[in-house]
Amino acid sequence: MQTNSIIEARHINKEFQSDKGNELKVLDDMSLTLNEGEVVALLGRSGAGKSTFLRILAGLVPATSGSVTYRGKELEGPNPGVALVFQSFALMPWLTVEANVELGLQARGVPRNERKKLALEALDSIGLDGFESAYPKELSGGMRQRVGIARALVLKPDALFMDEPFSALDVLTAENLRQEVLKVWSAESDAIKSILIVTHNIEEAVQMANRVVVLGSHPGHVIAEVPIKLDRPRDKQSEEFQSTVDYIYSILTGRSDETNARRILQSKVRDKEAVNKSVQEEDLGTKVLPDATPGGLAGLADIVAEHPGGIDMADLAATLSFEVDDLFPLIDAGLLLGIFDADNGHVRLTSLGKRWQQADILEAKEMFSSMILQRVPLVRVIDRALKNSESKTLHGSLILDLLRAHHSDKEAVQQFETAIGWGRYGELFDYDADDDRLTLDPENKASLPQQEQEL
Repeated sequence: MQTNSIIEARHINKEFQSDKGNELKVLDDMSLTLNEGEVVALLGRSGAGKSTFLRILAGLVPATSGSVTYRGKELEGPNPGVALVFQSFALMPWLTVEANVELGLQARGVPRNERKKLALEALDSIGLDGFESAYPKELSGGMRQRVGIARALVLKPDALFMDEPFSALDVLTAENLRQEVLKVWSAESDAIKSILIVTHNIEEAVQMANRVVVLGSHPGHVIAEVPIKLDRPRDKQSEEFQSTVDYIYSILTGRSDETNARRILQSKVRDKEAVNKSVQEEDLGTKVLPDATPGGLAGLADIVAEHPGGIDMADLAATLSFEVDDLFPLIDAGLLLGIFDADNGHVRLTSLGKRWQQADILEAKEMFSSMILQRVPLVRVIDRALKNSESKTLHGSLILDLLRAHHSDKEAVQQFETAIGWGRYGELFDYDADDDRLTLDPENKASLPQQEQEL
């Protein structure tokens, strides 16, 4: 690997002014060198200032103090050696794929024939040959992101900056695109000399990077730089890969010594055993859990209760100024839990639904807890796995992996988030997204036998 420096940032500080006029510090003494021939991942939680730092390196946002140099020259505006790929694709919907890719070249004054030649080469390199005349609305999310990548590659930048580029894609498309980007980077060409990727996904960082820069939060600051020496292509199932992931996880959570890293790995193994034990005889693949909140269900139950004989869905939608389609998730959730009956588009409260609608807050929570445990297999699996776990906590990613075996990535995430919302309302469990930890609620834990609580 070459070690010629492309970009150097020294002692970067960044402050913004809050609405109240106070100075809010988002970056504290951040330094980084990006060299030719390497992929660097900026990894951190929300509030670590990853995207702000990326934009400062790209010359799009000025630092409050500190310096950024490109090829030894201090930046005084946009970095000429950088091309950016964003999470949101950022395509012009009125332009064709080819025209979108040509935008940067057009801004540089490249003649039309040369622009066309370079754009077609870039599209071919990223697997979009034949889609030159299509418009963004005709493409899937993965293909739109390919256009965004081709638009960056066509500029032949020294550094490709990628800000959470795969987080809006399903898991298979994201994996495919990671490999495509690495293939372009490693090819014998001058397309890109280095990559800087912002991510909150530890596995993604370990899979792609030669070096992972781990950031702490509030304000953002560098807490570690971890070289990744695994051979490419990297096997995500290998023990070395998993050990590296767990070591970086231990750094993020402030437990970076080897003993604690091993303890985290062992806890994941125990968590997986608890989940596997809990999922027996449960069917998580037949139906998607409706995307509805307990508050939305309660509000709809109040409206339906005003019509003792029930109400047609069309009239219900008109009453709420909704489209009928917008009601389907709430109706489906109410049918699943036994709150509603529906016959030919006519909805009414069941006797259970009437009791729940009329209950006080505490009783309603208890009833909701019973309903979801009895009728929702996913909630039952999480509850049982937490109770089977010695620590009464679990890694949420294990439940997501379980759901991804039966559903698309988008459906898996939606079901996981819905189950968390329902479990929280029913005081069964809670979830910390920063630590990816599911925790048995104290009220639920209090219902365990005394000998289990003492484990």
